[in-house]
Amino acid sequence: MLFTSFTNIFITNDEIDKIDLAFFAKSILKNILILQSNYKNKQQTNIMEHTENSLSKLKNYKLDFHGNGSDFFGILIVNWLLTIVTLGFYYPWAKAKKLQYLYGETSLNEDRFEFHGTGKEMFKGFIKAIGLFIALYGVLLFFMYLEMPAIGLILFYLAFFAVLPVAIHGSYKYRMSRTSWRGIRFGYRGDRNELVKNFFKWIGLTIVTFGIYGSWLAMNLRSYIIGNIKFGDIEMKYKGDGGDYLLMNIKGYFLTIITLGIYMFWWQKDMFDYYINNLSLHKDDEKIELESTVTGGEIFTLSIVNVLILIFTLGLGSAWVEVRTMKYLLSNIHLEGTIDLDTIKQTEENYKDATGEDIEDMLEMDFVM
Repeated sequence: MLFTSFTNIFITNDEIDKIDLAFFAKSILKNILILQSNYKNKQQTNIMEHTENSLSKLKNYKLDFHGNGSDFFGILIVNWLLTIVTLGFYYPWAKAKKLQYLYGETSLNEDRFEFHGTGKEMFKGFIKAIGLFIALYGVLLFFMYLEMPAIGLILFYLAFFAVLPVAIHGSYKYRMSRTSWRGIRFGYRGDRNELVKNFFKWIGLTIVTFGIYGSWLAMNLRSYIIGNIKFGDIEMKYKGDGGDYLLMNIKGYFLTIITLGIYMFWWQKDMFDYYINNLSLHKDDEKIELESTVTGGEIFTLSIVNVLILIFTLGLGSAWVEVRTMKYLLSNIHLEGTIDLDTIKQTEENYKDATGEDIEDMLEMDFVM
């Protein structure tokens, strides 16, 4: 019994090997765990440093409108009088003066925008636009005279839809080329033929779906136009989706009916949010994102006061209404990103044909602007 107990204290060579192997494995496992822990800590440190660097690079940009109702009213009243006296021919100069004022009173980081378009440039486009509409109405009247009004209407609307994308293209090509900030010009690089082809496809799908595809048409058109706008070497992008836009409008439509029109102001808020929040500017790997901070209650108050101003001034207060609206909207667009505005390079050229601008203006369709 004693011998047996004594011999149990001795360990065989095999057992020693097993103990050494277990100790070796345990040591390796311990080192692996230490390495893993160090790696995770390093990763977390890198992530935190990257986040801190990104946050430190973030810049805020400020949009402002500095105009006042009195100055703007002075411009508008002169424009109205001269347009009446000249039987409408002063209109291109009136529009140029209005745009020059509105752009010149709008600033980004305290630097004003400029509109370089002139009445002379717009007058040439104005005459072309008038000639085009006279021709279209001439065709309609001709077929009405032949007692074939249906054919006349079909041809009129076909021509109308054919002209529309061309007008949109020309309008943005002109308007953007005549806009600058710190001397850096904007530009529009869309392809006219591509836009016409896409526009007819979108219109066709809208007709086939009894108007349902109209939401996709609106978003596709906005995405195409904004996606082709350049601000020096900065590109713009819009990522709105037709499905989301459709649902938002369905919701707005029914809630406006249910609330006897009150929800309309919150619907406008949702639409403005959707337009702004899906817009971004890009330069290489850097970008600026936009965010709307408007509220339905504030839009409600703004709209009610605007209506009262128009009523009690018999419409003469429209200058103050437009200025109040511009100030509110621009002050509620928050911009944040990493683009250094001092590094923007000039890339765009002049373009002086304002025909599209005047056609679109006559159609009273100010797309996307």
